[in-house]
Amino acid sequence: QVQLVESGGGLVQAGGSLRLSCAASGRIYSTDHMAWFRQPPGQEREFVASKSWSGSNPDYADSVKGRFTISGDYAKNTLYLQMNSLKPEDTAVYYCAARRTRLAAYAYWGQGTQVTVSS
Repeated sequence: QVQLVESGGGLVQAGGSLRLSCAASGRIYSTDHMAWFRQPPGQEREFVASKSWSGSNPDYADSVKGRFTISGDYAKNTLYLQMNSLKPEDTAVYYCAARRTRLAAYAYWGQGTQVTVSS
């Protein structure tokens, strides 16, 4: 099992920045691919960004390209999401997820952290 715990959410004004963290524990060696998803109010959960610990290029949703950066510190078992130039439409619960490989289903999810961007 892998446990994921997100932190760093909060309330920020439009144009501001936040950095989310996802601390992983447990059988971390069994997961190579990590991602951030988000669920805006009243909407379906959507992909935000992903990366592999093995070093492949990260992927981003078009809506966050150029504003968000996904990174990780494998030594600290922590995944990050740096969010800049935040917009009200970025308001959502942000989730960290992990899977064995890029081709597998996401098997592990965190509990989520709320990000609210005011206009």
